[in-house]
Amino acid sequence: MLFAFVAMGGWAVLANSSHPLQQALLAGVVQGGLSACLTLFLKTVIEWLSKQFKGHARLWAPPLIACLASTSVLISIHALSGTPEILKTIAVPLAVSTSYAAIYNYFLYQKAIGA
Repeated sequence: MLFAFVAMGGWAVLANSSHPLQQALLAGVVQGGLSACLTLFLKTVIEWLSKQFKGHARLWAPPLIACLASTSVLISIHALSGTPEILKTIAVPLAVSTSYAAIYNYFLYQKAIGA
């Protein structure tokens, strides 16, 4: 969680570096906190979602739902906190978390089908 906070918070500061320092730092703290929380819950959410689907939907639905939920949370909280460069700020954290969700879910899917 600490790594997620530092890495993704640092990215957010960089993504907002063309704006006043206070805004860039706030974006970094907000993104760092969000990334730490997402890291904490993502594995559990993917495990739960993978049990809710059957067939091929079990392969694609959990990471898609996790990605859409993460996107909604990230955009909403960054908008509320006044982050100037929301899309740049969430691009890397969202790509990392969605990639993790897809890969982890793939292994759960393989285990479920007995491959």
